[in-house]
Amino acid sequence: MVSRRLTAVVLFFTLGYAALLFRLYDIQLTRGGEYLVRAESQYAAQSLLKAERGGIYFTDKKGKLLPAVTNKDFPLIYAVPKVIEDPSETAYKIAPVLNRPATDLLGSLSKPGDLYEALEKKAPEEKAREVEGLDIPGVYVEWVPERFYPFGKLASHLLGFVAPSDEDVGENGRYGLEELYNEQLTGIRGEIRDGDIRPPRPGKDLILTIDPNIQLEAERILQDLVREHSAKSGSVIVEDPKTGRILAMGSFPNFDPNSYSKFDLSDFLNPVAQHIYEPGSVFKIITMAAGLDSGKVSPETTFYDTGKLELNKRVIRNWDLKANGAVTMSNVIEKSINTGAAFVQRQTGEEVFTRYVQKFGFGDKTGVDLPGELKGDLRRLSPESPAIAFATASFGQGVAVTPIQMINAFAAIANGGRLMRPYVNAEMKPKELGRPIKEETAQEVIKMMVSAVDKAGVAKIKGYAVAGKTGTAQVPEKGGYSDTRFVNTYVGFGPASNPKFVILFKLDEPAGTSLAGATVVPAFRDLAQFAFNYYNIAPDRLKE
Repeated sequence: MVSRRLTAVVLFFTLGYAALLFRLYDIQLTRGGEYLVRAESQYAAQSLLKAERGGIYFTDKKGKLLPAVTNKDFPLIYAVPKVIEDPSETAYKIAPVLNRPATDLLGSLSKPGDLYEALEKKAPEEKAREVEGLDIPGVYVEWVPERFYPFGKLASHLLGFVAPSDEDVGENGRYGLEELYNEQLTGIRGEIRDGDIRPPRPGKDLILTIDPNIQLEAERILQDLVREHSAKSGSVIVEDPKTGRILAMGSFPNFDPNSYSKFDLSDFLNPVAQHIYEPGSVFKIITMAAGLDSGKVSPETTFYDTGKLELNKRVIRNWDLKANGAVTMSNVIEKSINTGAAFVQRQTGEEVFTRYVQKFGFGDKTGVDLPGELKGDLRRLSPESPAIAFATASFGQGVAVTPIQMINAFAAIANGGRLMRPYVNAEMKPKELGRPIKEETAQEVIKMMVSAVDKAGVAKIKGYAVAGKTGTAQVPEKGGYSDTRFVNTYVGFGPASNPKFVILFKLDEPAGTSLAGATVVPAFRDLAQFAFNYYNIAPDRLKE
């Protein structure tokens, strides 16, 4: 019995050893060349030599980091044409799996001496397993790190994406922060030099000022707003007025950076900094600040509104076509009177008015760390322009701005007249750009804005003094302005006694309504209420 058992054990190990020898023989002699070439190809493959790209992180109110962009291992299906004996047969075998015509694959597989041809990056796992199951010499699967955006479309305009470089060597950031901070994030690629392999060095992480909870809520409200009003598009920004930190930034429609190739190029530009528009009546706050700070008007200055103003043979009318009679400057803001804004501008004077507009940052870049920022357009505010150009500019028509310029100017008012540089990289430090108005002027303007909110009622939030201003601008077309296409803007902040945040909502061409009070104002109120609760901000109106 013992002898039989011993014989069985010896036979088992003998067979196992024989199988191992056969496997080694197969690898070293029969397929040794294939494995050697495959190993060489893995180092020749750009995907396998690239450095691990640095991550990008949101930061919540407690300083906790949440990955907005990271790296994740995905299947890479690639070919080594050097070891493919029959390119045509190989192409026809893998074509159904890759869902590509065999004729398209044949060109990549028919390159004698070629060590690497990528067939599909970020392939689905099921497809990768199916390719491995075919066990075709010269066609392989490796798991390599690729860029991954765990929140999909969230903050896509801000983040951008990563795509193959124009030189077909590695990858580069495209659009957004991926582009602007590409050098920091990329790291140093690995190299093969004279047979020696120099391993890659990883890139540096990027920490953002963006609060993920504010970002999620802001984009949720924005998307609902655009869809509810069948608008062309929309944007939202939340800024800390004291530092310039951007807490949220988003636009809709957006795109998924995980599958950017499915979207049009026009989807990738960030409307917050790369699109300009005529802002409408929100600009009256800038006009009023200029008039008050220059001493040309005071909150009690009266003006008699006849409902129209004729300049250079053109007529300016109020948005509601009404005549308001005798009004104060506070009434001009509360009722958003076009002729009243033109009165303030004319009292201030063209040169002084233009200077204040520029001091608030319009006509120049804010310096925000985003690629492709535009300066806006103040060409109509030139000494050669007619008086009507300055009068219409007083209520935001004829001048073009970016949303980031608009919110930053309001942030200066919320910050006691101090204009800060907006930024999204948390490593940057707050930087004061100037003081367009005195602190006393800022407080006077804030009182007017609070009064406007209180009297309109739509943006009011119980327990808080909220400052804000609407804007409804006609869209320029064919040398004039459309009677059916409008842009709605609302900029507001709170609590007015010590502002913690400024919010801008912009809605492009909503259907069925032209008034901002019915669209962007309720959106502002909802996001402001969320911010008060989220940051646990104490009420400044305890008697309400």
